[in-house]
Amino acid sequence: MTAELRHLRAFVTIAEEGTVTGASARLGIGQPALSRTLRQLEEHLGVRLVDRSTHHLDLTAEGAALLPRAASALAAAEAVLDPARLGRRPLRLGHAWSAAGERTVSLLRAWEAAHPDTALELLRIDDRSAGLAQGRVDAALLRGEPADLALLGLPLRTEWLLTEPRVAAVPDGDPLAALERVTLAELADRPIAVNTVSGTTTPRLWPEGGRPECQVEVANTDDWLAIIAAGRAVGVTVDSTAGFRPHPGVTYLPLTDAPALPLVLGWIDPPAHPLVGQLAVLARRIMSPEAGPHRV
Repeated sequence: MTAELRHLRAFVTIAEEGTVTGASARLGIGQPALSRTLRQLEEHLGVRLVDRSTHHLDLTAEGAALLPRAASALAAAEAVLDPARLGRRPLRLGHAWSAAGERTVSLLRAWEAAHPDTALELLRIDDRSAGLAQGRVDAALLRGEPADLALLGLPLRTEWLLTEPRVAAVPDGDPLAALERVTLAELADRPIAVNTVSGTTTPRLWPEGGRPECQVEVANTDDWLAIIAAGRAVGVTVDSTAGFRPHPGVTYLPLTDAPALPLVLGWIDPPAHPLVGQLAVLARRIMSPEAGPHRV
């Protein structure tokens, strides 16, 4: 048997829905036929992709490893086969928050100048992988150390772009807002706003014995900013957020003793778009310290 797009589509939909019943309704395919398609894919690959021992289907380790590749390949194939986009499919660049900070506009303008026939679409997706895991983007701006990015479980290739200093975000009315800079210890006695979906800050940023006892969990950057502006918490982010996401009621301050955070361009290998490699080269040039903040 030769695997086809319908096999990947069946697998990805079943994984997203969590049940054959839900996937069947979404695809408009009978359950027996959908189960048979999944089984054919498993036989072709020689591995079991879905654990059928429970009412809610769970992916096996092999299924979890295949899912991002399958979603990316399916999205790329469907875009290529869309007659309306033939020959000019945009390059989709995901980010979870702050994109590339003040260099975002420079990157977009430089791409437009170099590749006028291929749009670079910037998509904010509230997800730690910025849409890569679901095949919603071709590449993504990701923040974190290599070990942190490895936890995403994706077959990632990355291009290091720069390292960003961390800053504290505090309510305007907080006494800390009057300071020129702060330390982690000065934040520790306040509730910490933690973006559990796409953020990179956790209590582990603080040393043992000095970690915050209270955290306020949010699911996106907008809620993170609103919680801080309301005076319910303080937060930690990178300095690009201060320029890219200013907010009335929030003051950003240099954080003197927190490690800087790498910003990388990441994509799933093999890339879903033929120009990902050229984006990596251009992004590295735009982000280099010699380029300055607004070079095009």
